[in-house]
Amino acid sequence: MPTLKEQFWDPVAGFGVTFRTMFKKVVTEQYPFEKLPTAPRFHGRHQLNRWPDGLEKCIGCELCAWACPADAIYVEGASNVDDAAGVSGRFSPGERYGSVYQINYLRCILCGLCIEACPTRALTMTNEYELADNNRADLIYEKSDLLAPLLPGMQEPPHAMLLGDDETDYYRGSFSTKSSAASGHSATTASSGQSGRSEGEVTDTW
Repeated sequence: MPTLKEQFWDPVAGFGVTFRTMFKKVVTEQYPFEKLPTAPRFHGRHQLNRWPDGLEKCIGCELCAWACPADAIYVEGASNVDDAAGVSGRFSPGERYGSVYQINYLRCILCGLCIEACPTRALTMTNEYELADNNRADLIYEKSDLLAPLLPGMQEPPHAMLLGDDETDYYRGSFSTKSSAASGHSATTASSGQSGRSEGEVTDTW
């Protein structure tokens, strides 16, 4: 037969935490109407960055895809082409660029290993965290969804290298003034090595 303690005290003791917090002030974050700022190094949505003249930093090396533990990244590289007629099919400095770039946010765990593997700082993570959607297809981000927007002074690829004679000038940051359109903007963006910064996003804090 149950004792008096088991009959009367134990049921009340089980609600001890509930009773202790019942009369405390409730702290509720009014999301999404009030959004608290994230930490500077928050791991949010990815971004593919550009050089100050608009060329893409991604070289299609696929190191990010190899580093991803969730197999969430798919990359296809292609060759940049400069024909004899002077028409440039160049999307990035150097030999190759990422022609196809996809991130599956149904798999991505936002760990940041991909941005650590990137040799050109092409891939960074922003502060954007609102990635929910009502269907699975829209959570597979294409290159057009991830590519940083063009800032003033940038030109839409494909075009020739405007800030140096070869890719070495880009990677070392020793930009020249081959193009007056790009030189004015390069002074403000070359020091950070990042471009395409959207509101509320941190593109180079690593």
